[in-house]
Amino acid sequence: MPNKLLLQVAENKKLEAIATRNRFTRPIVDRYVAGRGVEEAWTATKALNKAGIDVSLDLLGESVHDLEQSKQATKEYQGAIENIRNQAPGSTVSVKLSQLGIMIDPQECANNLKALLNAAATNEATVEVDMEHSSVGRDTLAIFKSILPDHPTTRVAIQANMRQTPEDLLSFTDIKPRIRLVKGAFDETSAAALNSAEEVTEQYKYLARWALEHLPDPAFGTHDDKCIDVIKERAAELGLGKRDFEFQMLYGVRRKLQDELVREGYRVRVYLPYGTQWYPYLMRRMAEKPANLLLFLRSLIGG
Repeated sequence: MPNKLLLQVAENKKLEAIATRNRFTRPIVDRYVAGRGVEEAWTATKALNKAGIDVSLDLLGESVHDLEQSKQATKEYQGAIENIRNQAPGSTVSVKLSQLGIMIDPQECANNLKALLNAAATNEATVEVDMEHSSVGRDTLAIFKSILPDHPTTRVAIQANMRQTPEDLLSFTDIKPRIRLVKGAFDETSAAALNSAEEVTEQYKYLARWALEHLPDPAFGTHDDKCIDVIKERAAELGLGKRDFEFQMLYGVRRKLQDELVREGYRVRVYLPYGTQWYPYLMRRMAEKPANLLLFLRSLIGG
């Protein structure tokens, strides 16, 4: 499958080095990444806010190599959280636990996450926990469950392509979680994940209906018209208002659809990445829509 190959390319450090040094890749990077620093991210956020669209800030960068790097990432996230109230009220921050050190020391990662949650509580902000590859998925879910009693408004991403996901959702008993349902964008084995795009889409629809029925304030990360239609229809059947859930989309993807949903009265939030470590993120976007790869390769060859 082409998308599986692209997901493998996302982990290729040699190609990453070539791509990040090539000035001709800049235009396509700029389409999907809001800037190299947080100030550029705030500028993009304010423009989206004027259009009625909220934002979830994502500092690019994934697995760290030592705890000092995880501390630095935590510090950068915290700086963004502390500026939300002044820069863009209503924004959230999406954090990757691999960036906070989960692969090095899960307890230290949990401590870093708690520091961010405490900062968010002080600054009237909300944290969203990204779900990553299954190699850290179980630990991510365990840490999320551990902080949920003290921080019930924290949202976690849940991947529809993972076979374990329905059971994971049923495992929440005392406190129902706020989730962001996504299809999933990591290279997984067939034992762990569904094999075909059709299977993933059908599971997404099923889980979206279930979330609307059973979970508080669900968010749906999708650009798929069929999934969006199912969400709208089921919400209406349940008597839910258009502000009782939200659609989440990626920066640079289907902006006209985002504006259309806002005009219809739905809540829309854009996942807005920024930073210098854009290569793995961008390759996953290519994998989700391989047609975009041609434009990227032309840019790379043009250098």
